[in-house]
Amino acid sequence: MSLPPSNPAYAALADALAKAGMARESLLLLRHMRAAGVAPDEVSMNTFVRVLKDEGRYADALALFRDWCDGWFEVDFLDLDCSAVDSDGPMQFLLAEIGDDKFSAAAGGAPDLDGVPKKPKLVATYNTMIDLYGKAGRLKDALDMFVDMPAHGVMPDTYTFNTLINIFGLSGNITQAGALFASMVVRGINPDTKTYNVMMTVFASIGDLEGVLKYYRQIGTVGLCPDAVSYRIVLQALCKRNMVQDVEDVIEAILNSGSFVPEQSLPVVMKMYVDLGLLDEAIAFFERHCRGKGVSSKNYAAIMDAFAEKGLWEEAEHVFYSEREDGDIVEYNVMIKAYGQAKQYESVSSLIESMKESGIPPDKCTYNSSIQMFSVGGFPQKAKKLLDEMKDAGFEPKCETYSAVIRSYSRHYQVTEAVDLFSEMKASGVEPNIVVYGLLIDMFAEIGSVKEALYYRSLMEESGISPNKVILTSLIKAYGKVNCWKEAQELYSRIKNMDGGPDIIASNALLNLYANLGMVTKAKELFDSLRKNSCADDVSHTTMIYLYKSVGFLNESIKIAHVLQKSALLSNCASYNAVMASYVAEGSLRGCAELVQQMLAANIPPNASTFGMILSVLKKNHVSMEEVVQLESAYNDGRDSVKQAIVALLLSVAGMHAAAVEICEQLLKPDWTLDPCAYNVCFKIYASCGKVEKAFSLFTRMKDLGLKPDTITCIDLTTFCRKPGMSEGLFLYRNDWLSMPPRNTLVHSVKTGKTDVAIQLVKK
Repeated sequence: MSLPPSNPAYAALADALAKAGMARESLLLLRHMRAAGVAPDEVSMNTFVRVLKDEGRYADALALFRDWCDGWFEVDFLDLDCSAVDSDGPMQFLLAEIGDDKFSAAAGGAPDLDGVPKKPKLVATYNTMIDLYGKAGRLKDALDMFVDMPAHGVMPDTYTFNTLINIFGLSGNITQAGALFASMVVRGINPDTKTYNVMMTVFASIGDLEGVLKYYRQIGTVGLCPDAVSYRIVLQALCKRNMVQDVEDVIEAILNSGSFVPEQSLPVVMKMYVDLGLLDEAIAFFERHCRGKGVSSKNYAAIMDAFAEKGLWEEAEHVFYSEREDGDIVEYNVMIKAYGQAKQYESVSSLIESMKESGIPPDKCTYNSSIQMFSVGGFPQKAKKLLDEMKDAGFEPKCETYSAVIRSYSRHYQVTEAVDLFSEMKASGVEPNIVVYGLLIDMFAEIGSVKEALYYRSLMEESGISPNKVILTSLIKAYGKVNCWKEAQELYSRIKNMDGGPDIIASNALLNLYANLGMVTKAKELFDSLRKNSCADDVSHTTMIYLYKSVGFLNESIKIAHVLQKSALLSNCASYNAVMASYVAEGSLRGCAELVQQMLAANIPPNASTFGMILSVLKKNHVSMEEVVQLESAYNDGRDSVKQAIVALLLSVAGMHAAAVEICEQLLKPDWTLDPCAYNVCFKIYASCGKVEKAFSLFTRMKDLGLKPDTITCIDLTTFCRKPGMSEGLFLYRNDWLSMPPRNTLVHSVKTGKTDVAIQLVKK
């Protein structure tokens, strides 16, 4: 015997279906009610309004509520997609009976509603509508609904206030939320834990930690117990401020209450430890609260991601391989990210193979992220192989994926491969965007293939894409490679008419072209314009320095060099070298020395060009050719101590003795192994500063190390023995060097060019 459909049955079934994720089937019950002639009562109406609200269908929910209040029951406005309901599923009877005229006739047809307006009498209905208005952004209507409750004999409950506080607080109306909380207490309605959680959420949303902690502490004060939500909110707020001790105190309180750290909080706490570099604490927390605790794959992946973001692939790997049998694809993808961040590209390949062997096929995210990593890492062949695998697996790569591989090919000037992939991309039905065209145009510009660059520009325009400033800049570079300054100038003028005008890259490209062609007037005009608009950078200045120097305008070159040195634009070795080139051309030893000292203070190590110029200027400034050649030879052999010795010698010869001595002190520390010529430099510097004891102690040290004096040693020794105090210093060391020949003999040998004799005398 079948029971007739009733409101309680419809309400219960609709609620169960919605909670099971079957909202569409739940709402189909409305049509079934209509066909069955059952008019919804307040309980069933409220149930269906709640389902619509939770689905984000606010307008439909309001329409259903208003119709019910007006005494009507219409469902046509719902526009339900019946085709999406499984015709073989357990709810198939809905579809069958809704469309069955006999069912409708047997049930009595449409429900007989009286059309008399009515007001809801249940607090649950008011709570649903207040929440609905709040979610729809209609705060005034929500408040009006609340105010109307007592007039209809319905008293607000705790849930009512919780809902109101939540919607006003999260909309930024903190004052109203606080007033509602106070009103709740005045009315004798006791806040529950959820009320305090709502207040904590409100203050957390505006970053008010004190507010969060105030209501968290009140939970215990009023005799309530924090729940998982309370702990999650307070841990989130404390971790955001990196308050480690407070976080650990809360965790201890959680454990003492017999509970566990909320799973959603596990990645948050881990991230705090990792961001602060507290890796031991992070691993200890993981071992205690995560390993073997049934943590979801989503949160495991989030924990790994905290390490991945910092390039800590070994720690991420520790989490990944932590005795879990139910690893998900998302964990593999985060592990791939961790390897990629740390440039462990071989490990990425191995992990992808491991996935396949474990029966977990790579998904679209796996392929996209791996292709991006290999492309950025400079492995275009591996990226292309994965791209092919991705297509074979049935995934359709997007333009961005093709773009990543083309970018990698273009950076390595693998022209054929880049062009072939472009053709493959178009054949697959993926339209290139402006980025792809820009990559190809720039690649051809870099290699000076103007014809090909213009060809792809033409293709781009034919596809309806207008060139932007980046592409026009690439074309300026292309014309620059073949010295076509008029064409480049025309493109530059075109960029000037665009929003924002040319950037410094475009300007420097044209400036460099003018400089290469020796077009001083045009270059100066452009450079002056850049300086006037405060756009000139280090490249602009260095270009002009080299241009003026190349055409013999040394004074102008030096003026710009001085401007560049005093500015904040000196940021790399190339710009320092440009300034130094002017000082070398001028023969300014002091200028070179001060510039090198400035480089060292900025932690910019001199490169081969810098050292070449230093040696060049030393040759011109009272340093023997033999010594410079010796230093140059030692530098070319890659001896580390020689670099510091060359810099120290430059500073010393320029009269910057304190700075030179400081470098010597660093060189003579026990952890340095000095080259003989570095000892010679240190001796020369100490001797020139009058540090006699220090200078001659180096000879003893050389002897102890088994280093034989060379030509430079003899020259330095005889030179400085002429200075006041040096002969006496030498006498002090005669006990250790009893066979040291008379000073006059050494001096005579060196003066007459008999350096071999001098060496033999010292060796004796």
